[in-house]
Amino acid sequence: MSHSYSRQPSSKSSARGGVPPVDEGPWQGGPPPPHSQSNRGGGGYAPGPGSGGPAPPTMSAARLAEMLDIVRSEFDGVMQDNSNMKVQREEFEARAAAQLNELVQIKNAVQELENVHYKARVQYEEELAKLRAEIQALRAANPPHSGHMSAVERNGPPSGHPNEPYERNRGDRELPHPKVRKPPKEEIPEPLPRGSPRPAEPPRMASPPYEFPGSLSPSTVPATLRKEGPDWFAMYNPRLPQKTLDVSLLHQFNHESVVCCVRFSKDGKFLATGCNRTAQIFDMATGEMVCQLSDDKAVVEGDLYIRSVCFSPDGKYLATGAEDRQIRIWDIAKRRIRNLFEGHDQEIYSLDFSSTGHLIVSGSGDRTARIWDMETGKSRILSIEGNSNPNDASGDTPMNEGSAATDAGVTSVAISPDGRLVAAGSLDTVVRLWDVQTGNLLEKLKGHRDSVYSVAFTPDGRGLVSGSLDKTLKYWELNTSALKAFADGKAPKNSPDREPYARAIHNFVGHKDYVLSVAISHDGQWVVSGSKDRGVQFWDKYGTAQLMLQGHKNSGECRTWGTPSYRYGEGGSTMSLTFYIQLFR
Repeated sequence: MSHSYSRQPSSKSSARGGVPPVDEGPWQGGPPPPHSQSNRGGGGYAPGPGSGGPAPPTMSAARLAEMLDIVRSEFDGVMQDNSNMKVQREEFEARAAAQLNELVQIKNAVQELENVHYKARVQYEEELAKLRAEIQALRAANPPHSGHMSAVERNGPPSGHPNEPYERNRGDRELPHPKVRKPPKEEIPEPLPRGSPRPAEPPRMASPPYEFPGSLSPSTVPATLRKEGPDWFAMYNPRLPQKTLDVSLLHQFNHESVVCCVRFSKDGKFLATGCNRTAQIFDMATGEMVCQLSDDKAVVEGDLYIRSVCFSPDGKYLATGAEDRQIRIWDIAKRRIRNLFEGHDQEIYSLDFSSTGHLIVSGSGDRTARIWDMETGKSRILSIEGNSNPNDASGDTPMNEGSAATDAGVTSVAISPDGRLVAAGSLDTVVRLWDVQTGNLLEKLKGHRDSVYSVAFTPDGRGLVSGSLDKTLKYWELNTSALKAFADGKAPKNSPDREPYARAIHNFVGHKDYVLSVAISHDGQWVVSGSKDRGVQFWDKYGTAQLMLQGHKNSGECRTWGTPSYRYGEGGSTMSLTFYIQLFR
């Protein structure tokens, strides 16, 4: 059973014109009456003015003021924190600005000190050079038997440089003291008669008086003596009266693996590179790769780095030497192997074609060099240790040196332009010369203090340049008349009185680390060397450094530097030089 509750309007309400009671809001102050929703929806129970129910409560002004005070205090706290943080930030910014200014001042001071140091060093070296020239002039004017000595020689270097050791050039003779009147007990050679020729002095190796770049950096040289690119820079020797060489980056060739060797073709139009299992040939005019050579029949497992590449003189063939001890002669046009030479017992580090293209010489870590005939495939062994097998089944003819070396792996080989000589640099610090026709050892060139990693003949065949891990290059002058007499059978063999076939006449000093490669310009006037110090030095043939080229940063290990390609411009004596540079990971 359901009940419906309704409240009839009072007589007073009815008397007011039948206005229904007003709903003054939800019930407050106690539990709602039963069925409040249905009553409200159906116009049911609603307290009226005469109902006698409680009035709806209202928020007091005090409570509202208290809540406003709380909000205001919170806002004031947030604003105070914000103000404090702003003050701290301004303090930090002021400190940072002060520190930056201090760093700038320190940098300027250091740069100024470097400039002062550089100027002082240049001035000192100029004074020292003048004093040495004065000493040499005095010595030339006063021979040893004259009994005179300059004040500079008696007292040593000038007092302005007390810490500089007094140096004498090698080969100079001590002068007698002027106070000594009695001759010493040992015999003194009689003075030569006036007008008689002086005996020839032994040759002395010339060394450049100034080692470039030394402590110089791009920030310490004037803008006219430096040139910069996106990731490289060049510095010119400030001691030279004028610049005779210029350098710029022509191309950069990216590879997927480490590049172990590079070589230009004879005409300079193409560049070959050796990588892991592949050799690439690039067009120097466009910088595009024209072909990639890879032997599909080579050993599959592991790496197989190509250590040496070399173009034939006519540019038709490319020779590659790899870690698998094989020499591959590629027909470039057909993209296939023309010859495969085998015989070395260790990795092949260097290759060089003869000027006719009929012979190719190879150098290996097995302590031998070999001369290969391109037509017959036979080879002649140029042995370092002298332990080759005379009955070699391959038909090779061993030509032994007759001396042993503990570690004499051949690192670099070169054939002279006339095809008569083979030069080889090795790990035992010696450069060896062999006769191509007979295979006989002609000369052992000693002078380097560490392993020789690169050799190159001058274009006229009268000189040889070697680069070593002792951080130097040497220019060897070849005695062409004696070598020709030997080739013609007119020179005495193994005679102690015979003339030396070569001698070192220039020493190139300036690199800060191992010299790994050398090259000579087509006219023989310029020498280029690459080093582990990431620098490429350009020298004249007398050993004077012209400029130094280097990358801004090292991306890891620099395996090799390219051989230079020289292009003569139309500006007379100024030579434009382009160079292939690549830093490898």
